[in-house]
Amino acid sequence: MALPEIGQDAPDFELPSDGGGTIALSSLKGKAVVLYFYPKDDTSGCTTEAVDFSALKNEFDATGATVIGVSPDSAKSHDKFKAKHSLSVALASDEEKSTLEAYGVWVEKRMYGKKYMGVERTTFLIGPDGKVRRVWSKVKVPGHAKDVLEAVKSL
Repeated sequence: MALPEIGQDAPDFELPSDGGGTIALSSLKGKAVVLYFYPKDDTSGCTTEAVDFSALKNEFDATGATVIGVSPDSAKSHDKFKAKHSLSVALASDEEKSTLEAYGVWVEKRMYGKKYMGVERTTFLIGPDGKVRRVWSKVKVPGHAKDVLEAVKSL
């Protein structure tokens, strides 16, 4: 499935989250949402990305934006990941991969000549109207959270 395009409605979702709750995009209407998809809890790039977003959480909060990380890991895995690294952003679990597929980030990847399915590190900025405002695909982690914050400030 292709990535949602700028100006399109962001696909709605309701997913289990860390701390035993659920997160639904529809419940955040009227707020900007930073939705970042990452491959796996507690791996180096994913940890750096989560730590960077957490470090800027107060600044995102000041803009009224909500930051949500999504991976195919379980909510229990997210709880351990958050505790281990003192993360403050919400993490949602998509073990069924329905949201990953709806956003076009569950893709065929290659490593050492082997093909496998995995998450393409991608971030979406969703406006208060529920429309996709910006897409960062094949994200390089260093400086990414700051770039996203600047884009949120310009909404």
